[in-house]
Amino acid sequence: MIKIYHTKGTRGLRVIWLCEELKIEYQIQEVDFSKEFRFSKEWLKINPLGKLPSMQDGEVLLFESCAMMQYILDKYGKGKLQPLAGTPNYAYFLQWLWFSEATFARPIGEIVNHRREFPDKQEIPEVVREMQSRIYKCLDALNEALKGKKFILGEDFTAADISLGYSLLIAQNRIDKDFPERVAKYWSNISSRSAFISARSREKSNN
Repeated sequence: MIKIYHTKGTRGLRVIWLCEELKIEYQIQEVDFSKEFRFSKEWLKINPLGKLPSMQDGEVLLFESCAMMQYILDKYGKGKLQPLAGTPNYAYFLQWLWFSEATFARPIGEIVNHRREFPDKQEIPEVVREMQSRIYKCLDALNEALKGKKFILGEDFTAADISLGYSLLIAQNRIDKDFPERVAKYWSNISSRSAFISARSREKSNN
C-alpha cells in the first residue's frame, strides 16, 4: 500500500487528494514537524532534505510531491486524470502541473519561511510585498488561462487541477487581495469536489 508521510498543511495533501480522486488505497503516516525530528538521522533516511512529504510504495521512496503524483498516475491511474502522453493537451498538463510548484508555490513558500524566521510580527514588509507581487503575477496568468474553461485544460478535471488547487489553498492566506474572478470561481469549483473534502478530512483525522 502507498504510504504518505505527511503533516497537515504540507504538500502531501496533493498526493492524498489524488488518491481520493482515483479511489485507491493509501496510508497516512503522520510526521513530527519539529525541526529536531525533521533533521534527525531517522527522518533524513526518508527525506534527505528534512522536509515533507515523502511517499513509499514498495521499494520506491520519493520526496517531491509532483513526482509522487506522476508516479501514481502512471502506475495506478489507468489513464485517468491526465491526457494521453505525447498529445498537445499532455504538454499543457505538464506545464500547469509543474507551474503550480516550481513557479506559483515558490513565492508562497518564501513568505511562509520568512515568517517562520521572523515571528511575532518582526517580518520585513518589503520582502513579503515582493513575494506577494510574484503571487499576483501567477494568479493573473492563471486567470487568463482559465478564460472560457471550467478546469485548467478545459472541461476535464486532471491532476494539474489538484496541483494548482494546493497552491491556491496556501496562497489565499498569504495575500492581501481576493483571487481574480475566474480564479475565484475555479477555486470554488475544485475545492467543493468530494475528493478534496475527503482528503482534507483524512489529513485532519489521520485515519
